[in-house]
Amino acid sequence: MIRTRFAPSPTGPLHLGHAYSAITAHDFARRQGGEFLLRIEDLDQSRARPEWTAQIFEDLAWLGLTWDGPVVHQASRSAAYAAALTTLSERGLLYGCRCRRRDIAQAASAPQEDAAPIWGPDGLVYPGTCRPPVGGTPLDGSVQRLNMTAALTGCADIAFQELANDLQTPINHLQNTSHYIDNIGDVVLSRRDSATAYHLAVVVDDAAQKITHVLRGADLLNATPIHTLLQYLLGYQKPRYHHHALVRDDKGKRLAKRDDAKAIAKFRREGASPDDIRQMVGLPPRPNS
Repeated sequence: MIRTRFAPSPTGPLHLGHAYSAITAHDFARRQGGEFLLRIEDLDQSRARPEWTAQIFEDLAWLGLTWDGPVVHQASRSAAYAAALTTLSERGLLYGCRCRRRDIAQAASAPQEDAAPIWGPDGLVYPGTCRPPVGGTPLDGSVQRLNMTAALTGCADIAFQELANDLQTPINHLQNTSHYIDNIGDVVLSRRDSATAYHLAVVVDDAAQKITHVLRGADLLNATPIHTLLQYLLGYQKPRYHHHALVRDDKGKRLAKRDDAKAIAKFRREGASPDDIRQMVGLPPRPNS
């Protein structure tokens, strides 16, 4: 069965970009008799607010979207994330890191044969300051990083399948191991406050919810190789992906949570209809409207 999901963070109002993503995933599943699931990504409890969660439910219902099964909240999933971290740790794929952002920036800016710093999905590619030597004992550190070189040892190239804009034509993406080492580096999987990092949480949750197709914004395309690698390491089935174009403002800037002028709730208050929202983001009207 086709299973898609929408996974917003309750840190502000949903805007037109969220509407596009949620409607696309919902309609894709419904057209094929599949299921559409809702997940609240509230890992960052310092920013998550119950009132934003409530508004997410209201906005989606107003748009005419329905979801299947119970809503999953990441804040209640710490045991599942800990189990995944233990699996990786027992295989010797994690190490503790004591570096702060300032330390990483300083190391990256140091002269290295005139090579410019490399930026990856999470910012500057980590220079490996705390990475243990082969056969060495990992340091204790409040941040846990994936040892990318160890993770890729004996591993063939990592592939994932993307659906083109017609949501039918498959496109195969193949990332070789050098891409992971040079352009992604040792990503953080657990942070100083013991919170699981997004990359691990989203992979564990997609597997638990048996998501078959992940439809999300193009801004996450460069993170998908990380998720595909973690799926491989943890023995999960790989979903298919579609990274849709981002909804942008009049100046071409992508929308963010702080863009209240583009918030769904604002349009609701001003008398817009759900089909008006669909028209604004370039989607067809609801099937029965």
